[in-house]
Amino acid sequence: MASVKKILDQMRREPANVRFADIRKVCEEYFGQPRQHGTSHAIFKTPWAGDPRINIQNAKGLAKPYQVRQVLLAIEKLEGMHNAD
Repeated sequence: MASVKKILDQMRREPANVRFADIRKVCEEYFGQPRQHGTSHAIFKTPWAGDPRINIQNAKGLAKPYQVRQVLLAIEKLEGMHNAD
């Protein structure tokens, strides 16, 4: 399985071609275990209220492109919070 850094690079290059298992791995690295997971969705807790939310959906093995972009925004926000400390 690819490293988180390689997956992030691919997410930035091709948000329409990201495997659900890969985006879930990235989300677990940054946000911990999902607070809810069921049929095709996994929802992750964030240290802030509101958007960007972390709700990813398995669409026939791939992540939805708009959700990939939301995850990237959330990671940028999270890293910005850590860099401000």
